[in-house]
Amino acid sequence: MKISRTASLIVFLLLLGETLQVAMAVTCNPVELTPCAKAITSSSPPSTICCSKLKEQKPCLCQYLKNPYLQKLVNSPNAKKVATTCGSPFPNNC
Repeated sequence: MKISRTASLIVFLLLLGETLQVAMAVTCNPVELTPCAKAITSSSPPSTICCSKLKEQKPCLCQYLKNPYLQKLVNSPNAKKVATTCGSPFPNNC
């Protein structure tokens, strides 16, 4: 049985989901970005839910960029494109 890229991403995010938190009432949980998986791993446009979750998780992006397990995914050209399309570009300095 072959596991799709999106399914692999979702499993990966679930495993890391409970590891990060921010003091600002936003719970940093990369699983919250699961609605963005299809847009990040393909050329599909981000959904409204993806953009909403991305904006909600914006305070967490620096933590995700510093996490060696998430860094490649979050720092990918498609992830940056999705963030820009959603009107929530990645922070310049972390």
